[in-house]
Amino acid sequence: MGEAMVDIEWRISDAPVPYPAAVAAMEERVAAIRAGSAPELVWLLEHPPLYTAGTSATDGDLVDPQLFPVYRSGRGGQYTYHGPGQRVGYVMLDLQRRGADLRLYVGRLEEWLIRTLALFNVQGERRPGRVGIWIAEGGGRESKIAAIGVRVRRWVSFHGVALNVDPDLSHYRGIIPCGVREHGVTSLAERGIVAAMPEVDAAMKRAFAAVFAERHA
Repeated sequence: MGEAMVDIEWRISDAPVPYPAAVAAMEERVAAIRAGSAPELVWLLEHPPLYTAGTSATDGDLVDPQLFPVYRSGRGGQYTYHGPGQRVGYVMLDLQRRGADLRLYVGRLEEWLIRTLALFNVQGERRPGRVGIWIAEGGGRESKIAAIGVRVRRWVSFHGVALNVDPDLSHYRGIIPCGVREHGVTSLAERGIVAAMPEVDAAMKRAFAAVFAERHA
């Protein structure tokens, strides 16, 4: 493994984590990483059903504000859904050790998701001008299977990614996900892939090691 993988802690939460508690834990860990008192962390978890609004969220994209709790988030992006059956990966890394390049970091998160999906024989793809990972459905239709939203404080990252394993996709009806109206959302389960969360976690760890241990020019 390359130097980027040294001393990264992995944490897996089995029970759903309330969003405010997760944000508070991330804030605390980011400060500790910056101070040099704690190692970097990748935290895999699920949330109860909720919506988050990123820094680019517009009110018109919140279709049903009564459906689930809505939390304002400091991450980039627009509205997104979190809930059971979705694996959230919160990534707290010292980006100064990795070239202080935010675009490179987001590209690595994308590649992490793409390689994770490939381990389940699913072809995830990037789309210019649209954040996240997409599945081509044919006939010009596409569905989003994973979201990305990051925040950086003093070059330490937090927030991260959300991969749809087997969530209730009807829960997306309360928002326009990431402001994209012309495409839908999907999941591994909707594509006929039955994957237990520990299998997904193992795939995410394997893909993360491959992506973040590589040297990028």
